[in-house]
Amino acid sequence: MSQIIAYWKQFLNSLNNSSSELPELSGFFHFGGKEDATSIAELVVSGTKTATGSLLWVFESENNPVPSVGEYNIITDSDDRPVCIIETTGLSIVPFDKVESKFAFDCGEGDRTLESWREMYQEYIRSECECIGKIPTSDIPMVCEYFKVVYKEPLVERNISE
Repeated sequence: MSQIIAYWKQFLNSLNNSSSELPELSGFFHFGGKEDATSIAELVVSGTKTATGSLLWVFESENNPVPSVGEYNIITDSDDRPVCIIETTGLSIVPFDKVESKFAFDCGEGDRTLESWREMYQEYIRSECECIGKIPTSDIPMVCEYFKVVYKEPLVERNISE
């Protein structure tokens, strides 16, 4: 957790913000499973991945708000180290079977086709639905989120005695 706090402070210090209003950190997470987090984070940093999808039902079952435009989140790698900071730039809730090919392409994974996106996400949907006790449907509501990388400098490790 200390790396997350240090990374956020490093980001805030990098801003040439003349106003007194600084962004607030919404949270931190990694994309995909722990084993895929580093490779997916690399897609984010490179600008290949600019969108992600999640299940509305999971947010509802955990009583968590869906992301909102303007939120800032730290993306971590497989070792929970901060890699970059993203800002949510767009959000829509779309039935799984109505997700468009542009969104699948912007998710940046696999061969970036709608077909491969659906294949990857069907596994994710089955797993998530099993965890929350729901039965997956073809029109399951997907939270389709767009984001941009706003900071991708490496974490500067400081000596504790400094």
